Amino acid sequence: MHLLSFLLTADLTKAEECFASGLEDCLKGSYVFRNWARSWARRTIIRNAVRMLASRANHSAVTGAPSCRFGRTPEANAAIASILGLEDFERFVVVLSVLERYSDQDCSVLLGCSRLDVREARIRALQHVAESDRMRAVAGSGAPTPLRSYHSETLVAYSS
Repeated sequence: MHLLSFLLTADLTKAEECFASGLEDCLKGSYVFRNWARSWARRTIIRNAVRMLASRANHSAVTGAPSCRFGRTPEANAAIASILGLEDFERFVVVLSVLERYSDQDCSVLLGCSRLDVREARIRALQHVAESDRMRAVAGSGAPTPLRSYHSETLVAYSS
């Protein structure tokens, strides 16, 4: 879930804050729904990340490589770097719709936009990732990023 926070915020400090506040919010919640704790924690982290970045004035992509390595393999790190290179909105859409497998409707509700906005952002983001893959291949710095085959659980499996 920390990786989810990092992918959404693209900032280690904000990721830790988002992760901690998300878990704290869940602990304050009802004990009746313990079976849903993991999915509720993920959704709370996503909501907190959206709130944190909504007030940020500059909604640009992260420049340069991430300051840490979450993945155990170069492919996992390439996937993370590709995601971090996206604009905030596109990054959120990719993380939610591709990695977390939220429906376009759920994404639009969480992000406060239309389903069309979600679809268009996902297309732009995947095109950006494909272009990054082409540039990396031309530079000879690695295999294509298997972003579409990554689910956040898979990315988490590469971490720690």
